[in-house]
Amino acid sequence: MRVLYGLYPDPDSAQHAVDALRSGGATPGFDARHIAVVSSEPFDGYDFFKQNHRTIMPWIAALGGLVGGVAGFALAAYTQTVYPIPTGGMPIVPFYADGIITYEMTMLGAILATLVTVLFTARLPNWSRRLYDPEVTDGKILVGVINPPETARAAVEEKLLGAGAGRLKEFLG
Repeated sequence: MRVLYGLYPDPDSAQHAVDALRSGGATPGFDARHIAVVSSEPFDGYDFFKQNHRTIMPWIAALGGLVGGVAGFALAAYTQTVYPIPTGGMPIVPFYADGIITYEMTMLGAILATLVTVLFTARLPNWSRRLYDPEVTDGKILVGVINPPETARAAVEEKLLGAGAGRLKEFLG
């Protein structure tokens, strides 16, 4: 992955850079998949900060809870039927007592499914280099183009510098 990027001091200039990269002009504009934005804080009022994206994490957590609950009840019921204890006329598989095990296994399944989903979607552990610049920690906003074509490199540099980047950098990862 190759990224040509500039660092911007405020979100207005970063938004201007993103708008310039999306617009056409002399070169075709880039879509959101090819524009990288890295910031140390969220900027809710700007288009480059997309917070409203959909995720299936709640459904995966619910599925994990369902699988855990069914597995917990099946384990408790199986254990009670394989090793029956004389209960004096009460049922061998007591649903109220098994409810505790079922509840705990439901929570365990939901928690583990959520944890695995977070690790998978965050791509952790990640042993490769990630796009980052130390100046982002100081409050700068990184805006760049992922794998820009060589024919459009001059136009990308012009758009990034025209939006207020002091200088351009390149990331090879």
